[in-house]
Amino acid sequence: MADMKTWVLDPTHSELLFKVKHLMITNVKGEFTDFNAEIKAEGNDFENAKVKATIKGESVYTNNNDRDKHLKSEDFFNVENFEELTFEGTSFEKLDDEHYKLKGDLTIVGVTKPVALDVEFGGTAKDPWGNEKAGFSISGKINRKDWGLNWNSTLETGGVLVSDEVKIMAEVQFTPAQ
Repeated sequence: MADMKTWVLDPTHSELLFKVKHLMITNVKGEFTDFNAEIKAEGNDFENAKVKATIKGESVYTNNNDRDKHLKSEDFFNVENFEELTFEGTSFEKLDDEHYKLKGDLTIVGVTKPVALDVEFGGTAKDPWGNEKAGFSISGKINRKDWGLNWNSTLETGGVLVSDEVKIMAEVQFTPAQ
């Protein structure tokens, strides 16, 4: 059995995005600008790795101040009472050399629900300064109502302003902890 290695997020080369349908005709994109994550793995073998992440709700950014304030309010992330969203992995299953299924518990506004995410392993490489890096692309979908994020507005046409489905995308790089 190889030694356990802790990989920490390289925040300058990582992003955490989400998309939600607006008016049921286009997607609106947002991101969290302040998040952290770590992976505990057997060396560079990520199968069965332990994954944890914390996301600062206050860092939600959609390029619209009014929308950002609304997302931080009690209608959504309620950042005054719940500073962080958290993810704790329960399994990291290797499907092939490049693809994994990451399952875990996502906590938003104090509600914890299981989620399953698709992970594409980009590989490992050394940067120009000799630092080892590992890269991952993560995607998945959740239903925001599972976490009690129910706010919406009915449209004249019978549809709703904001879809229940939220698409999650992340591009993340990790480096071994010092």
